[in-house]
Amino acid sequence: MTSVAAAPIRRRRTAIGWIALVAVLAAVGLFGTTLVFGGWMQRDALDPESPAPDGTRAVVRLLEQQGVSVTVVRDLAAAERALDAAPSTLVMRDAPMLSDAALRRLTTEAGDVVLVEPRSRSLDVLLSGSALGDVVEDRSTPPACDVPAAQAAGSAHVGELYLPGEGVIGCYPMEGGFGVLVHDEGDRTVTAVDGLSVLTNRALPLDGDAALALGLLGRAPALVWYVPSLADADTGTAVPTIGELTPEWVTPAMVLLLIAGLTAAVWRGRRFGPLVTERLPVTVRANETTEGRARLYAASGDAAHALDELRRAARRRLVRLLGLSARTPAEQLADAVAERLGTDRAIVRGILIDDLPRTDRELVAASDRLRDLETSVRATLRTERTPR
Repeated sequence: MTSVAAAPIRRRRTAIGWIALVAVLAAVGLFGTTLVFGGWMQRDALDPESPAPDGTRAVVRLLEQQGVSVTVVRDLAAAERALDAAPSTLVMRDAPMLSDAALRRLTTEAGDVVLVEPRSRSLDVLLSGSALGDVVEDRSTPPACDVPAAQAAGSAHVGELYLPGEGVIGCYPMEGGFGVLVHDEGDRTVTAVDGLSVLTNRALPLDGDAALALGLLGRAPALVWYVPSLADADTGTAVPTIGELTPEWVTPAMVLLLIAGLTAAVWRGRRFGPLVTERLPVTVRANETTEGRARLYAASGDAAHALDELRRAARRRLVRLLGLSARTPAEQLADAVAERLGTDRAIVRGILIDDLPRTDRELVAASDRLRDLETSVRATLRTERTPR
């Protein structure tokens, strides 16, 4: 009895032990994940709050250590408010959702402007017609320009190249392009830099990338890092109408077609005359139906179809005369008629089935032969009647 009672106790202790082990492992995993990642969430490349290799949190921390106040904003209104609060350097990626006017208005409110990974439109609008160049293998190159930040940094890494516009200084030349563009506008500068090769957490420790980043981004005591979003798209722009999107000749052509259609409808509608109300069902006399079909056959010139109708009616009458079934095939009927008349079966088949008239004259001849055949059959039946 003691051993039987101890078995459930051992199983209960084993189950409790396994449950405790799983709970401890889950707690350790949760604690380790929180400790390692520290609440980190996936963000885009060049995001100032991203610790990933292609993020830029490291350069933000360096700027803060140098006494620069960094404000990260993620919508256009917040960026404008931050720039109004104090003279600041504006750092931003390309913002294709902003119109040219919004882009100029935002950058006018800033002190210095640093464009990180700009595209052709931003370069054209903000750097006097500059444009994108080639993309080369990421490698170090000397500055080869008189910009103080580039001179102090020395060699830095370059990957994407830009073509300078009028009055724009190019630094870090390579294969016909430049890794950094600087446009001096007197009281401020507008700079374009290859952010993925210079500013990311992965690239910052290489050569003079960190010094170049601090020199370009740390000129003012305050910095506003604007991360564009789709919600910043200009909503005041009116949606173009279909008339604005189509060529000028489309609208007159559509009006002309409409007028032509209405004119054709009126012209054809007048030919039918007024509508006549007629009660249904309508009884049509048999002779009217026959004459109507005859006119249709005559108008169509289909002699073979007309003869088929005559043959069909004649076969029905012959079946009744010979006492055959109503479902007797036409071939058997022809054989019965030939046997009754004692004539060649091929001739009877030609009259009842095979002959095809091509003209009205041949149709009349075939109709006469069909009538004569039916008359002959009737004559043979009358001779068999019992005289009174």
